[in-house]
Amino acid sequence: MAKSIHSMIRVLDEDRSVAFYDKAFGLKVADRLDFPEFTLVYLSNPESDFELELTVNKGRTEPYDLGDGYGHFAVAVDDLEAEHKRFEAEGLAPRKLVEFAPAGEVVAKFFFVADPDGYQIEVLAREGRFK
Repeated sequence: MAKSIHSMIRVLDEDRSVAFYDKAFGLKVADRLDFPEFTLVYLSNPESDFELELTVNKGRTEPYDLGDGYGHFAVAVDDLEAEHKRFEAEGLAPRKLVEFAPAGEVVAKFFFVADPDGYQIEVLAREGRFK
């Protein structure tokens, strides 16, 4: 059986991205592999073995085109409302809190926030199937 170990995103500014993911989600640098043309930075926290891999292409000066294929990274938190307030206090500009109930029953509670490169991160209440 395969085990999910990481997801990768390309970022323009390593320091800015590392600071954002630390401030927002407590993700710390677990490893950093520096190569002549690019750097790989692996971020993690004690909540999970899963890592976020940041790829920094050296010499890149233009932001990445994220395209029109909607995608996102998701995390689960114990107290969604408290996290939303913390994000606001930290100046991270979270979007509004949402109770997703397409058929009348709440399936998920969440908000989104964008990282410095525009990637969307979904912050879900740790309940139901999102534990």
